[in-house]
Amino acid sequence: MDKLLNFEDQVAIITGAASGFGKALAIALNQRGCSLVLSDINLAGLEETKNALEHPNNCVIQEGNVAQESSSDSLVKTAIAKFGKLTIAVNNAGIAHPQAPSHELTESMFDQQFDVNVKGVAFGMKYQIPAMLKSGSGHVLNVSSLAGIGGAPKGGAYSAAKHAVVGLTRTAAVEYARYNVRTNAICPFFSPTDIMKIEGLESEEDKRKLGAGSPMKRISNIDEIVNVMVLMLSPGNSFMNGQTIAVDGGVTAW
Repeated sequence: MDKLLNFEDQVAIITGAASGFGKALAIALNQRGCSLVLSDINLAGLEETKNALEHPNNCVIQEGNVAQESSSDSLVKTAIAKFGKLTIAVNNAGIAHPQAPSHELTESMFDQQFDVNVKGVAFGMKYQIPAMLKSGSGHVLNVSSLAGIGGAPKGGAYSAAKHAVVGLTRTAAVEYARYNVRTNAICPFFSPTDIMKIEGLESEEDKRKLGAGSPMKRISNIDEIVNVMVLMLSPGNSFMNGQTIAVDGGVTAW
């Protein structure tokens, strides 16, 4: 196997692994030898993900809510107990909110966004990074969004939360790089994951209109984002740190 894509000595936590990016990334890393601890609030979906793996014996699934700090603690403890270490963490779990202009955003929208999208990342890193420090190295990949590095009309609370993910990513990158623990974020354009299952984003016509905002005149597919995640996580990609990588078909080039 090409050493750039060889994950045989790696142990990864992936949150939000029942569908979308999390599920596809779990499959991609597992077939390249990575051992996995997968989490989601959807246990049935997690079981489907595990059944889709090439090497399911190298995987543990665990139901959990990333908004609860105890879930992040438990995932790391499971990784150490089962596989002896943690070298990769992908904080992928996230939610969107119904489309609303800024003057119609509600307190509950902000609470939900920050509970899952921000606290899920912050609590994740709180427990993941000490385990990586003990291993002598590690890589945290946080899933932000193009809305985390730009505006998101009718998605203001989501955008605020994803900007916070970028801030957490860059801060950790500076704090822990000297210990060979790196932190990066991926910032995708629209992709057909469950997060788009809200009014105004989910129909094929909605997706066509959204895609028109990209120079490539389409939204991405899930594998196009996950392929970049695999490359970012490659053990050979050892000097990337503190970056927010836009995978957007050229939107940020306008």
